[in-house]
Amino acid sequence: MERKRPVTADSPRTCTFTDGHAGNVRQVQALARALARMADEIVLLPRAPWRWMAPRRLPGASQAFGPAFHAAWSAPPALAIGCGRQAALATRLLRERGSRAIQILDPRIDPSHWDLVIAPAHDGLAGPNVLTLLGSLNPIDDAWLDDARTAFPSFAALPSPRTALLIGGGSAHYTFDAAAFARLADAIDEAIGTGSLMITTSRRTPADVVQALRQRYASRADTVLWCAPADGPNPYAGLLAWADRIVCTPESVNMLSEACGTRAPVQVFEPERVTGRPRRFLDAMRQRGRIHDLADGPTPFRGEPLRETGRIAAEVRRRLGFPA
Repeated sequence: MERKRPVTADSPRTCTFTDGHAGNVRQVQALARALARMADEIVLLPRAPWRWMAPRRLPGASQAFGPAFHAAWSAPPALAIGCGRQAALATRLLRERGSRAIQILDPRIDPSHWDLVIAPAHDGLAGPNVLTLLGSLNPIDDAWLDDARTAFPSFAALPSPRTALLIGGGSAHYTFDAAAFARLADAIDEAIGTGSLMITTSRRTPADVVQALRQRYASRADTVLWCAPADGPNPYAGLLAWADRIVCTPESVNMLSEACGTRAPVQVFEPERVTGRPRRFLDAMRQRGRIHDLADGPTPFRGEPLRETGRIAAEVRRRLGFPA
């Protein structure tokens, strides 16, 4: 085993580690921001055979993820934050070198390999160093929403009520195809009435759904449609900030968590068709009254937004002895 290199107060650097997938990047960035830490963002370049076994450890694992990771391994940061299975190996290795290591999402092995593991409650992970939260980490708070309104001031002129439609894609737990989109579009057209519609897709949205979206909505008045960089700056933050109501496809815990971080009512399309861990999250949020079925019609929201990131960051500070 490589010799552990101690990290002292003289090396306050923070690094985040992901495989570059947007949902994982979003979570490490959100936690670093909530901890008020400027972080070097390292995208891992997984290599065989280590990527096959991550986060289990094989000999020579310091070479597992390319030169940026090897540089961090050679000069360990004070704090390493990772999200996803590949990052779990990276943060595990850095802890052996002396870094404080935080792993986001269930690593699927003993959590004691990290200082802290942050996992959604619907994963069912427990342990003395496990912090659980509803949904996922994200940056949504009142200051973030204020900044988003400032960045997209033109949305204020759209007729109210403004409906934000967040469209994801299929997953192992839900099938979202052109037929499902047709059902969603019919429900939305019936629901919006005299208001306006703001639509955004994700990287996971199927190409035929994007094509159907453009055919149905691109020429409509009082409609914002973003499907790709060619449509201009991504207005996702502005949609969340200006929405009077948010409608989501049901498969993405990250997307739903961010929608629920606003103060707008959130409605979900076809939640009954979702299975597995995302379904457990949906059921928990429905029980709290934070989300409602789109089929139930408009429902006001009078509770508190889902803001778990600040609570988790405060517990991280307490557990690791960081200043508030």
